[in-house]
Amino acid sequence: MVLPTTVKGVWIGLLDDIRDILVKALGFTSGWHIDLADIRVERIQFTRIDVENGTVKISSGIDYGAAVRVFVNGVMGFAFTTRVTVDSLRRALEQAYSMASAHREKLSKPLTFEAVEDYYEAPVKRSIVDVPIDAKLSDVLELDKAIASAPQVKSRRVVYVERVEERYYASTEDRVLGEKRELVYVYASAFGVEAGVRAAAHVTQGTIKGYYVWEKTSQEQLAQQLLKRLTNQFKAKTPKAGNFPVVLAPEALGVFVHEAFGHLAEADLVVAGSALQGKKGEKVASELVTIVDDPTIEDGFGTIKYDDEGVRTARAVIVERGIHKQVMTDRVHAAMLNENPTGNARAESFRHAPLVRMRNTVLLPGDHSVEEVFEGIRFGYYVVATSGGQTNMDGSFQVGIEEAYEIVNGEVGEPVRNLSIAGNTLETLMNIDAVAKDFKVFYGRCGKGQLVYVSDGGPHARVKKMTVGGRE
Repeated sequence: MVLPTTVKGVWIGLLDDIRDILVKALGFTSGWHIDLADIRVERIQFTRIDVENGTVKISSGIDYGAAVRVFVNGVMGFAFTTRVTVDSLRRALEQAYSMASAHREKLSKPLTFEAVEDYYEAPVKRSIVDVPIDAKLSDVLELDKAIASAPQVKSRRVVYVERVEERYYASTEDRVLGEKRELVYVYASAFGVEAGVRAAAHVTQGTIKGYYVWEKTSQEQLAQQLLKRLTNQFKAKTPKAGNFPVVLAPEALGVFVHEAFGHLAEADLVVAGSALQGKKGEKVASELVTIVDDPTIEDGFGTIKYDDEGVRTARAVIVERGIHKQVMTDRVHAAMLNENPTGNARAESFRHAPLVRMRNTVLLPGDHSVEEVFEGIRFGYYVVATSGGQTNMDGSFQVGIEEAYEIVNGEVGEPVRNLSIAGNTLETLMNIDAVAKDFKVFYGRCGKGQLVYVSDGGPHARVKKMTVGGRE
């Protein structure tokens, strides 16, 4: 491997020795018969404030280590180390090389790219490292106090997580990359009882702009949103079971797009037989539907310049005006499926090999006003927020609903509780007949054997009919 020339000013403020260590360690692969070798170093400085029923727990630290991969005839060997030195990385590379070489079969080789050296630091409004921990705790306790003020609340929890994420990448392609960002995630939940009715609700907020989360949504606003979601259930009626028109609010639509549809478009699951297998170029949704996984969305948890394979991220247009166009790929599956690389390889930490994962998965806005989306519905349901559910590779889904209302003669009516929606994802997308101009992004974590931070969202959208269920 030839040591690339440092781009002037690119690595200022970084640990220059990390860059040199990576390049020198990869030099040991010279002479090996391999497709690709790469090293990914992560340094995550984190703080977590967890307030449960007024009891505070604070944890913080630095998680630091490196992941290495070696590909031989398409077979990957993986190892990791918590010691970022030339010697420890050499041993990890040898271990990964031994693992990959032990397999006799030949698989699809990963895509390779041209040499590049780059460093990107996401801009912040105010760095989280400049805010003292007592100020952060005070802000979290302010939210906890606002939630506790409701007499119906019997238990509550507020979790604040912050991360300064630094990632460095080098490969035998002479790609040397670095990226830094700051992430803040807030999760609040409450359980309550009134007149024998039990209810639970949650809200989230996030940002990658540093200590900016309370400017986006104040503690009072978050608490009001949570308490409204909770207390509405106490006075809510039980929904009718059957097939009805449903309007999905941006939060519920985002969850549907991510959970029920997005996973079906991850290349590894497409190969495994998801409902989108073999449907490229076919109509899979209403012509009003365009779904993208976009790594450039403003202030999204999945907004990154490079993925965990050192691939420049690109917008994946999964559905365009109803036609299935792309799937989300990593290096191997892009080569296997002859797809354009999208930079969707992400790992929970250096202890894990990257998988095909979503970033910011959204349904794009349409031409209707929000009011027009409700027009013409004599009776139906307005679904605002979900409470979890189940989706399957064949596209079938069932989702519990945390906040919902009746729609009567085009107007939002009384709240309902214990509502669920079910159906087939592609049929549901085909039944979308109105998409509004509004748009909002939401924040969370996605599990696929590994947890990664993601965003989803969209506008208001109307589904002509969905299967609605309820229980007492």
